[in-house]
Amino acid sequence: MSFWHNFIGHTKTILHHKKLVRRYCFRAGLYKQGIVHDWSKYSPVEFWNGVRNYQGGKKSPNFGEKTAKGYSSAWLHHKGRNRHHYEYWIDYTLDPSAGLQGMPMPTRYVLEMFCDRIAASKNYNRENYDDSFALQYYERNKAHYVMHKDAKDLLEKLLHMLAEEGEEATFAYIRKNIDWKHSPKW
Repeated sequence: MSFWHNFIGHTKTILHHKKLVRRYCFRAGLYKQGIVHDWSKYSPVEFWNGVRNYQGGKKSPNFGEKTAKGYSSAWLHHKGRNRHHYEYWIDYTLDPSAGLQGMPMPTRYVLEMFCDRIAASKNYNRENYDDSFALQYYERNKAHYVMHKDAKDLLEKLLHMLAEEGEEATFAYIRKNIDWKHSPKW
């Protein structure tokens, strides 16, 4: 594919994804996060790797970069700057012999992660999307996730609710029952 095809396609994919996440974050009451979500995608390391490794809007360009190089410099940059990724919250335990563990995530970022997963599922599956896709993707990959139990429990609860009860019920539940304003702001 040509440079311009990749450039335009990647830019459209980012913009569509950000629009979807913004819509979901606003529905959850996370206005600032909806606006600033994934700004790092416009940084040179993320944007130009995304253009070079554009996957036709069907999967993340990070996959293409990993296939070509064995790792994704764009992903390493992205996860280190975006608190809605559980990977941002991985650190060594106080006992270094115990290895890495997931640290507690402020609730606002778990909710943004949930919104991000819906948007990614919609963005990459377009007309084939249904409300079970984000849960299915999570279930296929969760065995290797290093995530704090509380974050995992909340994310799983919301993904199951989305798959079983739909968006309206899930976002109504979030607005009514989840107090993200009093979790640490970090």
